[in-house]
Amino acid sequence: MTHPGRTGTDDAHRGGWPGAETPGDAPWWTRSVVYQVYPRSFQDTDGDGVGDLPGITRRLDHLERLGVDVVWLSPVYRSPQADNGYDISDYEDVDPLFGSLADLDALIEGLHARGMKLVMDLVVNHTSDEHPWFVQSRSSAESPRRDWYWWRPARAGMEPGAPGAEPTNWRSFFGGSAWRFDEASGEYYLHLFDTKQPDLDWENPEVRQAVYAMMRRWLDRGVDGFRMDVINLISKDVAPDGSLPDGEVHWGTFGDGSPHYTDGPRVHEFLAEMHREVFAPYLAQGREILTVGETPGVTVEHGVRYTDPDRREVDMVFQFEHMGIDHGATRYDPVRWDLADLKATLGRWQAGLADRGWNALYWDNHDQPRVVSRFGDDSPEHRVASAKALALLLHLHRGTPYVYQGEELGMTNAPFTRVEQYQDVESLGYFRELTGRTGGPRLRTDGEMLAVLAHASRDHARTPVQWDATANAGFTTGTPWLEVNPNHTTINAEAAWADEDSVLHFYRRLVALRREEPVVALGDFHMLLPDHAALYAFTRALDTPIPAGGTRRDELLVLVNVSGQSQDVPAGFLAGWEGAPTLVATHPALPDGGGRGDGRLRPWEAVVRRRSSELRSR
Repeated sequence: MTHPGRTGTDDAHRGGWPGAETPGDAPWWTRSVVYQVYPRSFQDTDGDGVGDLPGITRRLDHLERLGVDVVWLSPVYRSPQADNGYDISDYEDVDPLFGSLADLDALIEGLHARGMKLVMDLVVNHTSDEHPWFVQSRSSAESPRRDWYWWRPARAGMEPGAPGAEPTNWRSFFGGSAWRFDEASGEYYLHLFDTKQPDLDWENPEVRQAVYAMMRRWLDRGVDGFRMDVINLISKDVAPDGSLPDGEVHWGTFGDGSPHYTDGPRVHEFLAEMHREVFAPYLAQGREILTVGETPGVTVEHGVRYTDPDRREVDMVFQFEHMGIDHGATRYDPVRWDLADLKATLGRWQAGLADRGWNALYWDNHDQPRVVSRFGDDSPEHRVASAKALALLLHLHRGTPYVYQGEELGMTNAPFTRVEQYQDVESLGYFRELTGRTGGPRLRTDGEMLAVLAHASRDHARTPVQWDATANAGFTTGTPWLEVNPNHTTINAEAAWADEDSVLHFYRRLVALRREEPVVALGDFHMLLPDHAALYAFTRALDTPIPAGGTRRDELLVLVNVSGQSQDVPAGFLAGWEGAPTLVATHPALPDGGGRGDGRLRPWEAVVRRRSSELRSR
């Protein structure tokens, strides 16, 4: 058994940030918490059933009270909304669905007045097919913007447009082929996502310069950084003759092209160029900017390269390995998950980015089902406790935590039972493909696919935020674009603020803890009990110079019961931590003073103990 008590006797320096003498010298975002707003589902003010920018501004007091430092705003750019705003037709205007540029300016002003920053979504792996760049590219094979996108002829010897004639066999993330035939030119364009989201060709320097110019204009407008959508997919493994390789076929008709476009051969070059040409001049002027890359399929080795501060690419990355422990090749192939797999995955990323790099920590976002339904227990008996336990588990890791709207309330998956209730283009695409509606084999029945969607659909994250117990949860006076979860009558922000023991108040405590305790932000991480089936345990430790000479070592012991049954703490495990005070816990102490990890953890109980010691100078 790994023994947490021994960490205090280790003479090696613990925690910190490269080149920082004190915790205060580390980058500001190491002690920050980011809150993601998915505007379509946050707050509607004009009664059309879709959230808007004035709605976000109206709810800023909620975010200020929660204590978050940064708001990440999912796309509000002008868009046909084929993928809820991730198909952008104008990068420099706001879609009327959400308001106007003046509304966005008001939001920026409101955030800055409250000491918060705004990070915009940057979606530049692809555009909408209605973007002027693509319209011009598509207009003619001789268009000056033809090579701004990936246009390729049919396979040699095959009839253009015929099944199997696509330039490669790659599967789209949304199902079906990743290539769309254009009858006017007789060629195909690449779309890793929806057919209305053609991929930009980053090999073309004109594309990169156009993107960089757009980014600079947003920074000049007051935006404080970017969350870069699928940014590690921008470099494709293209051969000197312009061809792209086929992918291995794991199931169905199409192949997995991801090895040929994930962390591609020039991606680090492109991001270093972006930092040099876009961000460096602003940082040199003292601007505080946050850059985070969404990097599906990224390895730890590439994660270090992306986030090593000396390489100057991005500040942190979203990795997806821990989001894959409950399914197979796609989210629509569910498997039973194991806590040991979660420990191994998160532990590997903690260790891999410990010395040179930084993790973005998250459970929920607009692409994931609700964590309390996915990895916790959303029953009335255990919803609150499991939501708190999972929050504590994540927020006590080293990295910058991201809270997705409604996560702080313990919102759950929606009880949808009919395919007509779903709106997500990915969910509907896989429903059609796997049930044989697209011409391929029928791999699942309708009932089987509905059961999968009930667990895995992205729409569970996109139901409107539950503000109160009134009709439509206080989200809109009209008909919401996606059904409100009927449990809003009991799970809502108004009720949560009134209850000091709510999930919301617990999140507020965790957010504050990162600023109050440098060891939470910068302490190193050591996994314990890696094979235990129900207990997730680790230590954090940080050495800080003290004025009198020497070093103070602050340590945390984190114990989380990730189950609905009481769990015994292994004998001797708490040696060296007897009497250490509790820093934060999900449950109150028992009447006799016990509990909180004293030998036994109650269902979904989590506790953090703290101790400090002084180390002599050598």
